[in-house]
Amino acid sequence: MPNSIRTTSNTQTATISTPSAFKAGDSVLWAAVSNQSYKLQSSKDKHSKRLVIHHANIEYSFNTDGRSSPEDALPSLFHDTLANRQAIATLYSGNQTNHRTVIDITEADDTEVILMSAFELSDIACDLESAAVVISDIGKLLALIHYEKIETHVAISMARLTHDTTETWHELLQSQLGSIKKTLAMTRYGKEGSQ
Repeated sequence: MPNSIRTTSNTQTATISTPSAFKAGDSVLWAAVSNQSYKLQSSKDKHSKRLVIHHANIEYSFNTDGRSSPEDALPSLFHDTLANRQAIATLYSGNQTNHRTVIDITEADDTEVILMSAFELSDIACDLESAAVVISDIGKLLALIHYEKIETHVAISMARLTHDTTETWHELLQSQLGSIKKTLAMTRYGKEGSQ
């Protein structure tokens, strides 16, 4: 028996339901143009049964079945319902389950931009904050030793612990810096630094 490939999806497919008739006053969605809601109006032509939408100062007309022309295979309009909004939002933004928020703090003249996860940025910030606290503590210890506020044997023990701490933090920050340099190496800044 040949191997088969089975695919599954955890996304829900929204279906667009289109009742067969529209009337003036209905709120509708026109997916081909935008994901905003429009209000159908009666045509100014008293002999026409067509309905109109005003978009960008232009009037567009539709049959009561939502088609712009009788030859159209599918309607252009859909009733403004939650299900239809979700389906059209999916068309405009892609898969809604993978929504990504991008916070842009670049300047207008930036020619290169690096995208990184908020988790990674938070990790870097935590490491820097912790290193700053350790450096501050070491400074306070050195001040105590300098002003002879602690006994010699305590100062020796504290110096040993301080040495171990600085070595640990040096390795951690070097690792973090190596990761940042790998990313920067892909930019013109990394190329300039290697020359």
